[in-house]
Amino acid sequence: MEENQNARILVVDDEDRIRRLLKMYLERENYEIDEAENGDEALELGLNHDYDLIMLDVMMPGIDGIEVCRQLREKKATPIIMLTAKGEEANRVQGFEVGTDDYIVKPFSPREVVLRVKALLRRSSQTSFLKTDTKAKNVIVFPHLSIDHDAHRITADGTEVSLTPKEYELLYFLAKTPDKVYDREKLLKEVWQYEFFGDLRTVDTHVKRLREKLSKVSPEAAKMIVTVWGVGYKFEVSSS
Repeated sequence: MEENQNARILVVDDEDRIRRLLKMYLERENYEIDEAENGDEALELGLNHDYDLIMLDVMMPGIDGIEVCRQLREKKATPIIMLTAKGEEANRVQGFEVGTDDYIVKPFSPREVVLRVKALLRRSSQTSFLKTDTKAKNVIVFPHLSIDHDAHRITADGTEVSLTPKEYELLYFLAKTPDKVYDREKLLKEVWQYEFFGDLRTVDTHVKRLREKLSKVSPEAAKMIVTVWGVGYKFEVSSS
């Protein structure tokens, strides 16, 4: 899918005026927009349809955006941008912990929203799981873990692991240069690039989620992502 062609986006907010504003600006970019006004509706639509991106408000009646994201992440790797009110830093941290890819603070500039959406769609189109049968030419193989970059597929001890676009990018970036240590600032710059303007804790939460997902099928693979205390992270290949 080309990043600007026929992308289907779910916009979730309990305020009608915000949904209308986002819908108007996003439709100008030729995106197809669905709407949800609460968490229950968002969860139903998000689980039953394959969206290219979901914009999800944090504070909503009933199920809030954090819980919606948590439940979606159990079954879906759809890119998610969270909408948070200014000053809700704790909610943004929670959002990263449950797997959101980016956030936008209200009040927002519609132009910024469009740029963030385009950036995330571009990145996710590069890291989507391909369903075509192609002969992989770009495969990195380690003990307990292999990365098929042509198909953007992660396999740990023979079991495929489903990752979000950002989780995949982070793992691939580290794995390309085993034993090289990266600080959080460098990882934010290289993995999140210009669509992300936030604190360094998002790196920690994504590393945590990566380890949790890998641990479910291969504890040995999870141990390859190593914390270098006081510096950052590296990908370490065991010599055993």
